[in-house]
Amino acid sequence: MDTNTDIILRTHDLIGGYGRTTILHGTSVEVPRAALTTVIGPNGAGKSTLFKALFGMLDIRSGTIDLDGTDITAMNPMQKLQNGMAYVPQGRNIFPQLSVEHNLEFGGVSLRNLPETHRRMERVYEQFPILKERRKTQAGTLSGGEQKMLEIGRAMLLEPKFLLIDEPSIGLSPILVQQTFDLLLKLRDKGVTILMIEQNAKQALSISDYGIVLQQGRLALDGTADDVLNHPEIGRLFLGGVVNVEGDE
Repeated sequence: MDTNTDIILRTHDLIGGYGRTTILHGTSVEVPRAALTTVIGPNGAGKSTLFKALFGMLDIRSGTIDLDGTDITAMNPMQKLQNGMAYVPQGRNIFPQLSVEHNLEFGGVSLRNLPETHRRMERVYEQFPILKERRKTQAGTLSGGEQKMLEIGRAMLLEPKFLLIDEPSIGLSPILVQQTFDLLLKLRDKGVTILMIEQNAKQALSISDYGIVLQQGRLALDGTADDVLNHPEIGRLFLGGVVNVEGDE
């Protein structure tokens, strides 16, 4: 990454995984502030594992995570929420039997202040008018795109400065995918830093500011989204090859 870029998050030599299986093999990445950065890589590259490590859902054996000058390596998810990081995991993560309104209220539980939660819910409704329109509706009856909006809206309730979002396009039609991407761009334009994993690498990079390529739990390549998208080795990566970038391990 350019040394002049304002970096909000840095990881240094993260090593971690599940049980005896190591997935992250010294992962070091940098994420620019107030930008949309997409993480790509083949299956098994460690993308979702990295996100879980960042959000405190995975034991980190060694290495560090720095968010805006604060070492958050050992923090649990609640502490990371309080430090400005939010996470929208892969798949559907709503309470389908509860109303949209009650789903949002659960998103503000860490605030421990219901009036403040309701004030913030009104701001979420301003960003997501369809959620306001359907606030009394059971969340499970929403369309796939509306459910994704609810998940993102719930994350935004805590007014994070850094948003992790894993595979937002899964199960959505092309039109809803574009609407979701447009929404993320609007959040970025309001100053939210977004780090996204996306299966449709070309489409995601085309709307991103920066790109990060992971391979076998290590950083293989990073730079502007255009540079990553146009790198001659990226096609080989997604065909199961190895990125061969001079100077990379």
